[in-house]
Amino acid sequence: MTATPDQPAAARVSPVGRLLPPALGRDFRWLWSSSTASNIGDGLLLSAGPLLVTTLTRDPFAVSMATLMTFLPWVVFGIPGGAIIDRVDRRRLSVLVNIARAAVLLVLTATIMTSTATLPVVLVSLLVLGTTEMFADNTGSALLATHVPKAHLGVANSRLTGTRILANDLAGPPIGALLIGLGLAVPFAVDAVCALAAAVLIGRIAATPRPDPTTVERRHLRHEISDGVRWLWGHPPIRALALTIFLFNVTFWAPYSLYVLYATERLGVDELGYGLLITAGAIGGLAGSVAYPTLERRFALATLMRVGLLLETVTHLILAVSTSAVFVGLTMTLFGIHAVVWGTTSTTVRQRAVPSAFLGRVTSVYMLLNVGGAAIGSLLGGVIAQRFGIVAPLWFAFVGSALLLLAIWRTLDDIAHAPIADDEVPAAQPG
Repeated sequence: MTATPDQPAAARVSPVGRLLPPALGRDFRWLWSSSTASNIGDGLLLSAGPLLVTTLTRDPFAVSMATLMTFLPWVVFGIPGGAIIDRVDRRRLSVLVNIARAAVLLVLTATIMTSTATLPVVLVSLLVLGTTEMFADNTGSALLATHVPKAHLGVANSRLTGTRILANDLAGPPIGALLIGLGLAVPFAVDAVCALAAAVLIGRIAATPRPDPTTVERRHLRHEISDGVRWLWGHPPIRALALTIFLFNVTFWAPYSLYVLYATERLGVDELGYGLLITAGAIGGLAGSVAYPTLERRFALATLMRVGLLLETVTHLILAVSTSAVFVGLTMTLFGIHAVVWGTTSTTVRQRAVPSAFLGRVTSVYMLLNVGGAAIGSLLGGVIAQRFGIVAPLWFAFVGSALLLLAIWRTLDDIAHAPIADDEVPAAQPG
């Protein structure tokens, strides 16, 4: 039945319009579609990747090294990568890195099918995949910030996060675990197809005009990198946010890099059970994504940050003392809500505060601290577990998070009220 003018406006909005509001613009729909395709493939590997590593080794340190390889590119290439992103056509770069990701996945698939996949082969593959992901994530964040009006970035980020949860966290892990039953190489081959689809979709967004290279003085890359570092360090709220995420990532990833061993050895679950535990967190994350626009309107951003970090701290304690897979699953559902609300809030604060010309460089420094904390945490977690047992990293995470939260409690007000950059994105074209 056709809606009449007397019907409420909400009744005349299509399901697609509710998921992707016209105010976000046509380009956002292509960004969202590309992200969806990419996250479907990534979700398969969320469970298939660790399970592949455990077919080659059960050593906790070696398993944590697999996680480290996905983070290492941010530490080694992140900052120069950000400067490159600010120099080139971001849309074209995103297409190229997705194609490169597909190529690496196809090579890894071939090694699995021919039984030539060894731990060094897998670790090198993860390192290259991590490099392509570094460029894709940084470029995608910059494209979002330059194609969506700043007033709508919170909604746009929550939509992307909700879709990522559905594809990457909720549906992907159990499907990936089941696909392994058809063959260990199957999830990796499917991810390659998804990466190619993401490349095609991201290529449909409108090109952003770039300065004429003949009229712009090309400075040395290190000078442009220095500009980004100086901007971040000279902006107290964004600097505090970056350091906060760095330190909390150290505490979080110390135990989470070994989550597959925690689930299978302490909780006694099988491959499918491990996938379902990840899914439990995704269910909470989906709820957080749906609720975020309402939470953003009703609560101060600093309040959302404080409550979330408190929940994260308590989560480490609960996992340290529990041996029930059901109870851990319920706890991770609550944690999933925090993860999405915190991630959406912190990303929106950063995107609003950073001028568009600096997005690649500032985001690269920001992510260097972000992923660097995860890399250090993963390494510490492997060492601590190897010496004191699989539960010890959780106690480290609980104590460390509690101390950090006390230290930054008041600073969260300054972070939440970071000033907005004055280079507003033009109004988006409706889809």
